[in-house]
Amino acid sequence: MQRLIDTTRLVRQPVQVSRYRGLLLCLASVVTVREAAAADLTDMSLEQLMQINVVGASKYEQKQSEVAAAVSVITREEIEAFGWRTLDQALASLPGVYVTYDRQFTYLGVRGFGLPGDYNTRLLITINGNRVNDPIFDSGPSGRELPIDMDLIERIEFIPGPGGAVYGQNAMFAVVNIVTRTGAEANGAEVAVDYQQPQSLIEGRASWGGRLDNGVDVLMSVSGMNARGQNLFFDYGASGKAGIAWGLDGDRTKQFFGSIARGPWSLEFVYGFEHKDDPTGAYLSDPLVPGQYQETGYTLTQLRYQDNFVSDTLHVSARLFTGDDVSDERLSFGNIYYAYPSTPDLGGVEVRVVSTALAAHTLMLGLEAQDNYDIGQSQIVVSNPAQDIYVPGSIYRVGLYGQDEWRLSNALAATLGLRVDRNDTTGTALSPRLALIWQATAETTAKALYGIAHRAPNAFEDLSGFTPDAHSLGLSDETINTLEFDLDHRVGRDLALRASVYQWTLHDLIVENDISQVYQNDQPVNTRGIELSTDKTWNSGARLRDSLSIQDAEYRNGAGVVNSPKLLGKLNFSSPLPIHGLRLGYELRYDSSRLTLNGTTLGGYALSNLFLSTQSLAKGLMVSLGVGNLFDKHYAQPASANHWQNSLEQDGRSLRADVHYAF
Repeated sequence: MQRLIDTTRLVRQPVQVSRYRGLLLCLASVVTVREAAAADLTDMSLEQLMQINVVGASKYEQKQSEVAAAVSVITREEIEAFGWRTLDQALASLPGVYVTYDRQFTYLGVRGFGLPGDYNTRLLITINGNRVNDPIFDSGPSGRELPIDMDLIERIEFIPGPGGAVYGQNAMFAVVNIVTRTGAEANGAEVAVDYQQPQSLIEGRASWGGRLDNGVDVLMSVSGMNARGQNLFFDYGASGKAGIAWGLDGDRTKQFFGSIARGPWSLEFVYGFEHKDDPTGAYLSDPLVPGQYQETGYTLTQLRYQDNFVSDTLHVSARLFTGDDVSDERLSFGNIYYAYPSTPDLGGVEVRVVSTALAAHTLMLGLEAQDNYDIGQSQIVVSNPAQDIYVPGSIYRVGLYGQDEWRLSNALAATLGLRVDRNDTTGTALSPRLALIWQATAETTAKALYGIAHRAPNAFEDLSGFTPDAHSLGLSDETINTLEFDLDHRVGRDLALRASVYQWTLHDLIVENDISQVYQNDQPVNTRGIELSTDKTWNSGARLRDSLSIQDAEYRNGAGVVNSPKLLGKLNFSSPLPIHGLRLGYELRYDSSRLTLNGTTLGGYALSNLFLSTQSLAKGLMVSLGVGNLFDKHYAQPASANHWQNSLEQDGRSLRADVHYAF
């Protein structure tokens, strides 16, 4: 594994008014909708959407208005309406979230910060509350490497801001909790086949779920994908080479999900594996050489117990979890192949109690312990095993956390939380959270939020390199301080408005020194921003969700932050059409210009995606057709220092056909 170059020396670029032209398309203030002849009964009204409880914010169910964050929920109906096949596609529809793709991995930027190549280390991804971020790179999977099929997701909970007071490691910019479907919700067998061009991508899934007569709920699913990719032209810069990467963009995945539950007990098993060929010469490897790839795998097991006692005033939950992950790369340097395999293993336990026995208080106390008992890293010289290097490693984490939701009056509530974490790398860290929530009227809620979160350096960052005398660098924790004000207002039963204003400072940022090629703590990053969004529904089943995000991130010395668009615009419109039971899903997304590593600026762009589906042809059958990048927009995104390229061209127009059948 090669290392990245520090980006803090780059100069901040001025903003031009002309860059915002595309935004006008994305944020039209008036939208006229012709209601269909009859409402689609499968769609949820805005009132129903607001009543969906969230568990990812505090690890127990809360109303959205009571969550100490500007929480967003993406439902299974939305995923189907827009045809999203990866987590990043769904999250990109939310305020303040943007995506970067380098033809190996997908990276999520949140509220102005998303350094290319950082593996989503500052976002925590969970599946039913179980941490997915791996123990070596801290990477939060958001693309094809996510170990669960999107068709198995019931909802996605996005909780922006520091979640360290509850979750500890990685929960800095946001927590993303994926809630899966149950067997009862599936209630039968399902098969799905999808095909996409020009990627020559085909994927399939077979699932079965149900609740048996004895009360046992079972869901099982197997899925896979294979894509040839595209034959794209790359300029490999300083290497002096350029050409078409013929057959070097392939991708394939395999996944399995199983769950069984009865009464208070449940058992889940998640497995996912991705093999991605490398057309870019990643980590400055030899360009246009076949046989270079990255592999990522996750195997997660979780046994949970949840029950209520003392007249339902005491909720007790406990879980045992294990993880057996895999990461590997095969790269060529000077016509010599190197591999970087790792197979980290972990195990842990969490116990939590929530009490409502005390009037006006919801009290929570929890203890979580995780032992990453095998996080060794290797460098393999394929042609000369005598030069192989293995660096053993292990780390433990223990966190004690508590929270009090205190209702001060009928209209005012406070959330007070604190987590104490200890690990054997950086010692002890405190992550507090404070929120005041004012229910001004039945339609208006105001929130004032403050929080601190920490991230200890991961095993890869804290390693001095692949040498026989490799040692810990002794890096400090990253620490983020966030202050935020949110205002939610309902207009009638079908229109919701939200405004969020925030500022945060990230201290002791962990980046790589471009001279020594090892990681170091660097200067702080400051960001401030505002997010405005609306959510409108109609009786016909149509829904419009849009947002505008203005964000400004810079280093303490005034230098601009790489890959940080100052403006994001989002528009998502779905509606039944009065033609053969069709449903329309249209997505328009605008990202303003971004700074690259060499100090140049990439122009902003607006992307449109169109998705048409129908369930009227036969019972249980859904047929759909999607067009990605509808207008074939040519655009590029910043590359990281592990690429020959300064920017990477993104995909043009693509066509996809899906057939899903439930019986």
